[in-house]
Amino acid sequence: MSSTPANWYPDPTNRHQHRYWNGASWTDHVSDNGITGNDPVQGGPAQAGAGQATRMDRVDRAMTVGNEGDTTNIQRQLSGDGTRRSANLGEVAFQGTGSIFDEPILVVNQKAKIIELNNQYGVFNQHGQQIAAVNQVGQSAAKKVMRLVTNLDQFMTHRLEISDASGVVLLRLTRPAKVMKSTVIVSDGNDQEIGRIVQDNVFGKIHFTLQAGPHTYGSIRAENWRAWNFRIEDHGGAEVARITKTFEGIAKTLFTTADNYVVQIHRQLPQPLNTLVVAAALSVDTALKQDSRGLG
Repeated sequence: MSSTPANWYPDPTNRHQHRYWNGASWTDHVSDNGITGNDPVQGGPAQAGAGQATRMDRVDRAMTVGNEGDTTNIQRQLSGDGTRRSANLGEVAFQGTGSIFDEPILVVNQKAKIIELNNQYGVFNQHGQQIAAVNQVGQSAAKKVMRLVTNLDQFMTHRLEISDASGVVLLRLTRPAKVMKSTVIVSDGNDQEIGRIVQDNVFGKIHFTLQAGPHTYGSIRAENWRAWNFRIEDHGGAEVARITKTFEGIAKTLFTTADNYVVQIHRQLPQPLNTLVVAAALSVDTALKQDSRGLG
């Protein structure tokens, strides 16, 4: 099989729909219904506790409804049709190349589930092409059971992996266990910390600071009490990006907790601000979704 080109193929372990072959060996990158994640090749039900985790994953997939990558829905999110909440975007400031780090528009749609045991998001460009996936990782079977029957998981540690279309991990986001305020640690694919997104307040309009080392590079400011829309500023207070919550659709609104966002970046940004802005856009929902009021 050494001549087989690198690509996604049916998972030989039968635990997922597809697994990524790198041209020489099977990797830990897997995909189910277009959502990527990680599952060690040598893992499986034979491992301690893995059988229960597999059953919980099946429950999670069975509770999935709708298609977060529907092209028509994405276009409605961007421009609206007169009846739905949309981003109403103006002209884009620059052209991207298909990377989450240089696209002027990111459409972030949460995978809608009647019962949500694992946070998953698809990330699309303005043309409706999926360019990344966000997957919650590291949850034990016990934590998923707790999430099924209580809401105490909101206080526990949450980890997200952002992978590109080929399954390569670009960013790792960790929100440590908290009581009131959230902090999101932003690391690269090799677990090297880039910076942090730190919540500054609990009540009123939520405010985050974008930090790297001892320096503050910008901030995120909710524009309303329910934290639907956010203004992202640089250190000088100039708006550099905007996050707009868009309409999920009647069925998703009534029966699921899925959220959809559109992110517009106004200009190409220097590092580390650019990566922190992208990370903020992909983690703000996890950082805030603790209760119906958006308290951190």
